[in-house]
Amino acid sequence: MRTWQDDGAVAAGAPATGAAEEVEDAHSRDRAVARARFREPLTQWMFIVPAAAYLLLFFGYPIVKNIVMSFQQYTTTTFYTGAAPFVGPQNYAKILSSDLFSKALLNTALFTAGSILGQFVLGLAFALFFQRRFPLGRVLRSLLLLPWLLPLVVSGTTWRWMLAPDTGVVNDALRHLHLSSSGIPWLTGTSQALVSVILINIWVGIPFNTAILYGGLQDIPTHLYESARLDGAGPVTSFRYVTWPLLRPVVSVVLVLGVVYTVKVLDIILVVTGGGPANATETIATQSYELSFQHFEFGRGAAMSNVLIVISLAFAVVYLRANRRARNV
Repeated sequence: MRTWQDDGAVAAGAPATGAAEEVEDAHSRDRAVARARFREPLTQWMFIVPAAAYLLLFFGYPIVKNIVMSFQQYTTTTFYTGAAPFVGPQNYAKILSSDLFSKALLNTALFTAGSILGQFVLGLAFALFFQRRFPLGRVLRSLLLLPWLLPLVVSGTTWRWMLAPDTGVVNDALRHLHLSSSGIPWLTGTSQALVSVILINIWVGIPFNTAILYGGLQDIPTHLYESARLDGAGPVTSFRYVTWPLLRPVVSVVLVLGVVYTVKVLDIILVVTGGGPANATETIATQSYELSFQHFEFGRGAAMSNVLIVISLAFAVVYLRANRRARNV
């Protein structure tokens, strides 16, 4: 038989039970929050670790190995004996004191400057042209990407056939137009060969510059051009005071990437001229390749490639600092 004392006990114990459940729920929420806080950085590390491992394995290790190799006498016998004597800065001293290095350095500077100038100017011109809407505009933009999509070996082989002194279509066209009776030695003349590979590299790099600059132009608000026209600004003034200032960040990216890529161009020169004639198109990249895979002096080849890396990094640092200083003025 249930009495009033039992009812009082149940009533007295109800608040205690409710409080215990609330405490348990609070502990459960705290544990859930703690698990969430633990899982979030764990999930982040699950994405970071594979990428970091990939970079260390395929970029970090080759760079470190290349630096170590540049201080060793690393030849074909090393693959059999495993011996690569340490020679210190001897490899760097040999390549820097070589007469061919000064020639390769000058050719690299001329090749890079000419290529970047031509690619950027023509790429910007095409980007401004395609900013206008006209029939078949998208089709032409797609076709413009074709040189960029072709393998460099295919592009180089095609241009070597087109610029051949006797059977090339370029000289054949010049003769039919009575612009040249004997043709131009595009690839065999010491003064024309470097110009030829520069023009070929410009042709290859125009699509990249056009695509990046065209994307930058699309991000410029159109109302700024409308305001400029209302103020009486013409196309040149609008470009100077509207387009160029807002496009400068994109220009910085294009130029830095262009120089870093162009300074190490190897495929086109090897396929078209092979560094000749008479080292007229020899660059630091081709010299590094020849030292490593033709003369099998891997230590000197590694030293030459490290010089190339330093030149690329130096340009990137100097240009980015100058560009940042110009924006802060």
